[in-house]
Amino acid sequence: MPGIKLNGIRACVFDAYGTLFDVNSAAEAEKEVLAENWKPLADTWRTKQLQYTWLRALMRRHADFWQVTGDALDFAMAESGLSDPALRQRLMDLYLRLNAYPEVKSTLEQLKQRGMQLAILSNGAPRMLAAAAENAAITGLLDAILSVEEVRTFKPNPAVYQLAVDRLGLAPREICFLSSNSWDAYAAKAFGFQVLWCNRFGQPPERIPETPDGEIGNLRELLEWV
Repeated sequence: MPGIKLNGIRACVFDAYGTLFDVNSAAEAEKEVLAENWKPLADTWRTKQLQYTWLRALMRRHADFWQVTGDALDFAMAESGLSDPALRQRLMDLYLRLNAYPEVKSTLEQLKQRGMQLAILSNGAPRMLAAAAENAAITGLLDAILSVEEVRTFKPNPAVYQLAVDRLGLAPREICFLSSNSWDAYAAKAFGFQVLWCNRFGQPPERIPETPDGEIGNLRELLEWV
């Protein structure tokens, strides 16, 4: 049980990749081809994907997350010595239907039953987010699917977090934001949300402003906080 409950929460807003959807599941689905290289490729793919969002934002050279994801995969495959256009296409297709974590749908259903507004706020391009939500059968539970394409920059720019405030018509403190990406959770707290860091993999705390309001190991634990 949490030490405290979050008060005044009227909406829960979720990051998508790594929080609702398992970013490793695309490469894992190709384990027979990639063999022992599947996890190193998945790790590099994700690392470069995030790096490219930050670098493009700083350079003011925006491209949508689909292009960024493809560019990051190209780097990861080159690093692994892979030159296989068919494999690349399969991996990109798999990214549109990443596995949801097992507790996601039931958690959202219970929150919805409590009258909570629910939304995704993600770097993902609209087409990517719509496909992932549909694959996870959670589209009907969501009041909004918010993409950074509306502001054409990436997290952690405050303009991204403002999208949830504007769309849901709530003050920042009325929103509980959840992310498994620690930097995203800390930045969302700096913006003004109440924040739970879904620390799925037991990572140490970040050394950036601000500290999230709490830490959970999976989204099911959210039900004890709001």
